[in-house]
Amino acid sequence: MGTIDDLLEHNRDYVAHRGRRELSTIPQRHLAVVTCMDSRLDLFGALGLDLGEVHLLRNAGGIATDDVIRSLLLSQRLLATSAVMVIHHTRCGLETFEEETLAHEVEADRGQRPPFRLGAYRDVDRDVRETVATLRASPFVDGTDIRGFVFDVDDGSLREVLTDQ
Repeated sequence: MGTIDDLLEHNRDYVAHRGRRELSTIPQRHLAVVTCMDSRLDLFGALGLDLGEVHLLRNAGGIATDDVIRSLLLSQRLLATSAVMVIHHTRCGLETFEEETLAHEVEADRGQRPPFRLGAYRDVDRDVRETVATLRASPFVDGTDIRGFVFDVDDGSLREVLTDQ
């Protein structure tokens, strides 16, 4: 049995013990969180969240891609979110490579360069500021309540990164 089969078995047990629970599509806290896909980030536990309370948008690095902006537009316009938390984290994999080097390696391996930014960075605070600034500058995102943070993957603490308003 492989990993996916193990997870499917867990799901059967989960459904059997959970019961039916209908939640609203509108997040109770009217908040969207843009964060990294890193498996060490337990934001539900660290922030005391439950299902149905926030929209959680995850990608490699928690960067403000076109798809994140699209998702925030829908979240704000159709599902009543009004605040955005940007949460990056310590010891991110995006700090471990050079953008141009990896793009060149992918091109050599796949026959073409990635048409998107890979997101490498060296300074997590600066990257949080850049992501917040990108979201605030977007004509598709209501930027009045966007704040940035760094999550420490070793102790679970959250530190706010001050940004220009």
